[in-house]
Formats: sequence, C-alpha cells, structure tokens
Amino acid sequence: MPTKIEKDTLSGRETTGHEWDGLKELNTPLPRWWLYTFAACCLCALVLVLLLPSIPYGSGYFHGLLGLSSRATVAADVKAMEAQRGIFMDKIKTMPIEQVKQDPQLLAVATAAGRIAFATNCQPCHGPGGEGRIGYPNLADDTWLWGGKLADIQQTITYGIRSGHEKARNSTMPAFGALGVLKPEQIEAVADYVWSAFYGHAEAGADLAKGRALFVENCAVCHGDNGEGKRDVGAPPLKSAVHLYDDTRAAVVTQITNPHLGVMPTWERRGNNTGLDAATIKSVALYVHALGGGE
Repeated sequence: MPTKIEKDTLSGRETTGHEWDGLKELNTPLPRWWLYTFAACCLCALVLVLLLPSIPYGSGYFHGLLGLSSRATVAADVKAMEAQRGIFMDKIKTMPIEQVKQDPQLLAVATAAGRIAFATNCQPCHGPGGEGRIGYPNLADDTWLWGGKLADIQQTITYGIRSGHEKARNSTMPAFGALGVLKPEQIEAVADYVWSAFYGHAEAGADLAKGRALFVENCAVCHGDNGEGKRDVGAPPLKSAVHLYDDTRAAVVTQITNPHLGVMPTWERRGNNTGLDAATIKSVALYVHALGGGE
C-alpha cells in the first residue's frame, strides 16, 4: 500500500511526518549541487591524504605516495640565511663598534641580532623595552651609572657588574648603619637632607644643616657635593629623577643603612661555551644604545 504523503497546509510543501509542539518539519533535501560539491571535496581530500605527507603514527608519519616534503627546502634556506648572516657577524666581530654603527647594512643586521639576544638574555630583568624595574636600571633613559656611550655599554655587557670577572665594573657603598658608622638618628638626618636637597621633597622639621654636614663628611667623596655622582667609582647621581631602588624616603634610609649591591653577570663567552660571542655583545650594545637613552 503506497505511503500517504502529507503536505503542510500553510506552505503546501511535503513534510517528513515529524511534528513537535504543532511545528511540522518540511521535507527539504539538500540541493544536488551542494551534495556533488561535498562529495568532490571529500574525494579530493582523500586523494591529497594519499599523495602528500599526512597521517602521523608513533614517532613518524605517512610520507605520501609522491614523497613530497618542504623540510629539505626550508633547511637549505635556513642554512643559506645563516651563512649570509655569518658573513655580516664576522665583520661586526672584527670592526670597532663605532664603525659598525656607521655602516647601514651592518647596523641593520646588528640591531636585529641584538634585539633577539636582548629578548632572550636581558629582557627578564630590564623589561621588553629596557624600561627596567626596581633594582634593575632603565636602559631607555639618559641616566647612566657607568656611562651610556657605545663603548661603555659594550664593556658593561661584556664583563658585567660585580660579576666576579677581573674586568667587571665594581663599586661598593658602605653599610653605614649595619657597620655602626652612623647612628640611626644620623642616618635619618642624612636621609632628610638627600630627600630634600636632591630628591626635591620638603621634609617638615628636618635638621638639614646637620644632614648636610654628615653628607659632606661621609657621602660627598663619592656622590659629589651637589649629588651629581661620579662614574669613575660607580656612584649614582642623587640629584636625578631616576632612582634604581625606588623614589621614596624609606628607600633612601635603607640604602644608607644596609645598601643593595646589585649584580649583573658577565656575558663574555667562557670556557664552558656559555655567554655571548663578541659580535652578539656588540649587537646587543648597539640595540640598547638605540633604545633612547644612549649617549
């Protein structure tokens, strides 16, 4: 007995016979062109899976019936690029850093290499843009403890600061409080003077004359009478808007009492093959110098 075909009363179209809450499902099959296209895509995908590298298994993969692979081409391109880069890096290694900066082609290569090396080795402490943070100097401003010229930056990167290298930059601020050189009330007086005269903050009721006398007697030999600092001994300028260990009076007291003495590692390549080669160090120095604070 033939099946009775039910039609929707509103649209007049055939239904599937399914109904939910008074809603009838129309019998609307997919267009033939869509079905043919879908079948063609499936067939094409199957052919590609068989011809090209596709299905992974264990530690390998199906290489495809054609055996095609771009891995060898990519490896060859990378090798050629490294060889080309090696030529430029060899030149950077042998040339004085100031001459590298004058050569636009070498400078472009050095800047790119320096940016990569900085991101890998320096960014964790100095920040992505060299902006620094408390305890780690800002490399993008114009306040430099040891000098911001290319040669100065190169030397600092090469040998480090208090790194233990025989050529490292070294400076030591006495622990005036921990060693008992100054009493707590004297430290407070010096802090009041530094906070007022150099940091630019008025301290109500502070005995600045006493603080200045103690400063001249104990601190001026390194930091200068006017807080200008001395690069030859690694004494930072106190009369500055940039302060390594925060711009607070409490930080001043702490630094006088028992100072922080930061360490920067030496990046010179050592016998265990760690560190950076000479060309890469020059590249990092050029990149840092270009961040905005180089002298």
